[in-house]
Amino acid sequence: MTTLTPILTKNWDQADSFTLAGYEREGGYRALRKALGLAPDEIVQMVKDSGLRGRGGAGFPTGMKWGFLPAESPNPRYLVVNADESEPGTCKDIPLMMANPHVLVEGVIISSYAIKSNQAFIYVRGEVLHVIRRLQQAVAEAREAGYIGTDILGSGYDLDVVVHTGAGAYICGEETALLDSLEGYRGQPRLKPPFPAVSGLYGGPTVINNVESISSVPSIVENGADWFTSMGTEKSAGYGIFSLSGHVTRPGQYEAPLGITLRELLDMAGGIREGHRLKFWTPGGSSTPIFTEEHLDVPLDFESVGAAGSMLGTRALQIFDETTCVVRAVLRWSEFYAHESCGKCTPCREGTYWYKQMLKRLEAGQGEEEDLETLLDLSDNILGRSFCALGDGATSPVVSSIKLFRDEYLRHFEQGGCPFDPAKSTLWGGAK
Repeated sequence: MTTLTPILTKNWDQADSFTLAGYEREGGYRALRKALGLAPDEIVQMVKDSGLRGRGGAGFPTGMKWGFLPAESPNPRYLVVNADESEPGTCKDIPLMMANPHVLVEGVIISSYAIKSNQAFIYVRGEVLHVIRRLQQAVAEAREAGYIGTDILGSGYDLDVVVHTGAGAYICGEETALLDSLEGYRGQPRLKPPFPAVSGLYGGPTVINNVESISSVPSIVENGADWFTSMGTEKSAGYGIFSLSGHVTRPGQYEAPLGITLRELLDMAGGIREGHRLKFWTPGGSSTPIFTEEHLDVPLDFESVGAAGSMLGTRALQIFDETTCVVRAVLRWSEFYAHESCGKCTPCREGTYWYKQMLKRLEAGQGEEEDLETLLDLSDNILGRSFCALGDGATSPVVSSIKLFRDEYLRHFEQGGCPFDPAKSTLWGGAK
């Protein structure tokens, strides 16, 4: 488990990796030709057998999600790719679409064929204009080459692919809010049921998958389900992109089998920045409970991380050394969630606002110990009571930080201010 598995990232070092010619040189679109020779249900079964689980954070089995589509419906079927990556610390889909957009496009075509859809959408954040242009170029190249359009490669299968730009809202990463935005409405979560598989985009049966999930499909079709299950763990099969950021010597994307540990990834990344030690880290972005040094050897798969008290999420490993104030970090995350709350439900709208107000006071040393119990009580009133997972995610860093670093919160009260110099945690201020 100490070696990387460059599959989605294998051609990132090529100057023309984002072009059709560069992708085909590495075997691109071979899987599509193979897929078009199979029955759609065979591909669905192959994805089920592979054990591929959603790479957007939830980890729901991809093939099972595809299988939820009703056999008969008067409405067209749709495939929607969630490319609205915006979780703090998460940075895997954006570089993947920049460096290798055609693996996503090929995955979209194969997946659409498998679920018998003739219309696919890739929903991208409007701020990442460079990524949007790359995707639009890739879709245009694929269409010109005959991979998108009518009678694809003489198979009789027709597909149109649209790259749709959002307006920049974190809430649109939630699949039903994404659908509302795609239809032209304000992005807010829908009440479920009905679930998108039954009544999704424009009321039709809809599959919504993350960029990395769909991008993994071509390699499964080309190499087989057994090849995919040979990596990872029994219940968390395959590979994934782990994003290391923060106080690490060589931050970046590390594509490795699920089940690898942070200790192993840090060895590959040169360790914590020189002269410092690990204090805390997130296993799956800011919406997952934080871990500490004692969790260095927790296998990074869905089951092991869950058993240790957190979530694998998007595998956004944000690394913080001893110069970082945990209260300040949690405050910054809470400010993000308060800003991005859509306001549809009271627990999230009001709860994230009060998180922000209380943590500001606590970070300034103006609170008291009883405020910690108020924060925990507030968290109980958000968790499981909000309309979507944004509220639940907002509670994770607050609750876990109080559990693991209660003494640090108390030091703020005792000293009447933050005991940390924020400049020390910067690249220049923390130099040895």
